[in-house]
Amino acid sequence: MKHSNKGITLRKGRELDGLRVSGAAAAKVLEQAVALVRPGISTLEIDRAAAQFMADLGCRSAFLNYRGFPGHICISLNQEVVHGIGRANRIIANGDIVKIDVGIIKDGWVGDNATTVPVGVVSPEVYQLLRVTEESLLHAITFAKPGEMLRDLCGSVEKLVTRYGYTVVRNFVGHGVGRKLHEKPEVPNFYHKEIRTRLEPGMVLAIEPMVNLGTETVNVLADNWTAVTADGKASAHFEHMIVVTEGEPEILTPRTRLTPAIN
Repeated sequence: MKHSNKGITLRKGRELDGLRVSGAAAAKVLEQAVALVRPGISTLEIDRAAAQFMADLGCRSAFLNYRGFPGHICISLNQEVVHGIGRANRIIANGDIVKIDVGIIKDGWVGDNATTVPVGVVSPEVYQLLRVTEESLLHAITFAKPGEMLRDLCGSVEKLVTRYGYTVVRNFVGHGVGRKLHEKPEVPNFYHKEIRTRLEPGMVLAIEPMVNLGTETVNVLADNWTAVTADGKASAHFEHMIVVTEGEPEILTPRTRLTPAIN
């Protein structure tokens, strides 16, 4: 987990313009995929539709064939945390929560974002999980300013969600973004004193809280991709791609907030 600012690429000018375009495309594909979520549709149908949305925008999936991943997007239900694969027999039902993670490449630049969608009526307990997780993402983004320590941004997620009795997933973390899907630095959702990165203008980060209703422990299924909570309880996932500026952080994947703010 030890790292400083060494190896982190700072983006500016046309590079940032490219990332703004790719981020906006990723956000657009995500919103189009979310609009398809309804009882009775399969996760494979949404995956295939997302591939078409990407093609329409002149981009392609950053996930397809990445380390062998077989889907165009990650689509995960309920106790599935991340990296779910679209399947014809995985049918969405009323009361489910659906995590959709969209990564695209456009003109050589990556765009990456995710959200969790309630289907029909979900339990108040699960809806609060979604609301708190989205809040933790937006709260973490406020720490993305020059001179701040990355570890404080990371720790803000865990600090907020543990107030509600939730846990953060430690097996998977956020990351830098640019020409590649995963660049330096890692962006965990918990505080670690050995994270010595100080934020600078031009750093592009994918911040992505993965928050569980119960245990933080996750297992990976036999498909070698789908991560699930060990206790079978719900998990939520929200992600934005941001750039640190001289002033306030800029969200590169702009989209409408899913849940109301927590006062």
